Amino acid sequence: MAHIKAKKTRQDNEVRKYWKLYLTKRLYERGYQKEDIIKLFRFIDWVMKLPKELENSFWDQVTEYEEDKKMPYITSVEQRGIEKGKREGKVEGKKEGILELIEVTLEIKFGAEGLEILPEISQIKDVDVLRAVLNGIKIKNTLEELRKIYL
Repeated sequence: MAHIKAKKTRQDNEVRKYWKLYLTKRLYERGYQKEDIIKLFRFIDWVMKLPKELENSFWDQVTEYEEDKKMPYITSVEQRGIEKGKREGKVEGKKEGILELIEVTLEIKFGAEGLEILPEISQIKDVDVLRAVLNGIKIKNTLEELRKIYL
């Protein structure tokens, strides 16, 4: 459904936001387990990209919905962690800023195990590869999948 709606809303981001929110809420309403919701949401988020302004509005609505339903899942935490890092002056174009964002998102998504690969990621000198790792954290489900980006 996400793929179909993404194709149909290619020219109308407001409608795309509506469908992205609708599909996200349905994940909760269908009674899926937390892990399944996170995995399915990652796909929806990947397929249904929004401009920054609408994406922020979307996240506000998801956060509000999660709070109302008392279901704060990691997807919104991940997103907020990334945004907080950017607001605190971390410039994505600089290696140090990207590494700090990677550290935060690794810990949020994978816990202590995620931080174990930080030393090997810190050795990467190419900023574009670091950006790919940061983006990969959002869509990869295991550390091994993430390692494939930079090894």
